[in-house]
Amino acid sequence: MGKGGDSTAAAMPAPVPLKKIASMKAEQLPTVKDLKDAIPKHCFEYSIVTSLSLVVRDGIIISALGYAAWNYLPFEGITLAGWAAWNVYWFLMGTALTGWWVLAHECGHRGFSDNTVLCDCVGYVLHSLLLVPYFSWQYSHKKHHAKTNHLLDGESHNPPGAKYVKLFKTMHDTIGEDAFAVYELFTHLVLGWPMYLLFNATGARRTPDGDRITSVHDHFRPSSKLFPSDHHWDLRVFASTVGCMATLAGLYLLGEEFGHFNVSMMYWPSYLWTNAWLVLYTWLQHTAPDLPQWGEDEWTWVRGGLCTIDRPYGVFDWMHHRIGSTHVAHHLFSYLPCYHAVEATAALKAYLEPKGLYHYDGTFFPVAAWKVAHECHYVEQVDGVQQYKSLKNATKAKTN
Repeated sequence: MGKGGDSTAAAMPAPVPLKKIASMKAEQLPTVKDLKDAIPKHCFEYSIVTSLSLVVRDGIIISALGYAAWNYLPFEGITLAGWAAWNVYWFLMGTALTGWWVLAHECGHRGFSDNTVLCDCVGYVLHSLLLVPYFSWQYSHKKHHAKTNHLLDGESHNPPGAKYVKLFKTMHDTIGEDAFAVYELFTHLVLGWPMYLLFNATGARRTPDGDRITSVHDHFRPSSKLFPSDHHWDLRVFASTVGCMATLAGLYLLGEEFGHFNVSMMYWPSYLWTNAWLVLYTWLQHTAPDLPQWGEDEWTWVRGGLCTIDRPYGVFDWMHHRIGSTHVAHHLFSYLPCYHAVEATAALKAYLEPKGLYHYDGTFFPVAAWKVAHECHYVEQVDGVQQYKSLKNATKAKTN
């Protein structure tokens, strides 16, 4: 997993004010070449053996959990203790499946191998098994990296505008801050991923052609305006949808053979935990009260790429190939193999920290999520430099 292991996270500095980058002119920031030169060259080298071994490692964990649940957990007459055991299984299996999810995501970035065919074969299978339209999401996620924190073109977790105040201020004030934070956590972690795939919720404010969004932008139809109008992605989008449909068909056939309830118990709650993990990572890596969000007049690729946050996740960091604690390096160089990301992060930290441009927050991640759910609700405008605002201090007049 690279030199330094878990010691890198332990040695991280206290949080750096994210707003410093907003006070720096674009020409004061490092160039892409500067950033890449700060990382040892061997960190960009691939090892097919290492990459495939990580797939096997996760597969062994997933298989062991599935075997134990199928053979030792009750499917009938479930007692309270039985339900408790099932909940442990669902969490552990969902957490383990997130490891495969991250590796499929690496394939989409070409961080798994320099062999494109191998990347697409592994990524397509793993993502389809988790009901992720591989090529479709590869496209939208590539845009997420290309336009990080861009208020018009940024993909996923693009903050809502002032209309959010009109929609939710009354609800927030009626049920209270804590209850609204629970609502935020539920809508993000449980509903967020399917809402993004089906409706492009929290996606870009305009189409790839620069037009205003006037229709549903889903990840499953080749005709969706989520994709460029030149139709070059049509076949890949269709193949992605077929992969998800094949998994659903497989689950149905397994249900016919072994019982739909049994198969559902094995798959669907764990699937929801996997969704929660992937949304949590993206949400926390790109959201903080003082994290700049850039209008088109202020955004640059370096500004956007540097506005992401590394966070520690304990043992889950190992299970998820350190996608959360090395997210800055990943966003700057998404094709860098995950097994070199710890060393690359240490090198970037050494280069960026003296400039006040390396962002790390050691807050325990459930606490960080609770804070974000309380304080990061909307931005007032979509131009200039914006920061998240809380509904606590908002007034409906802001939408007039």
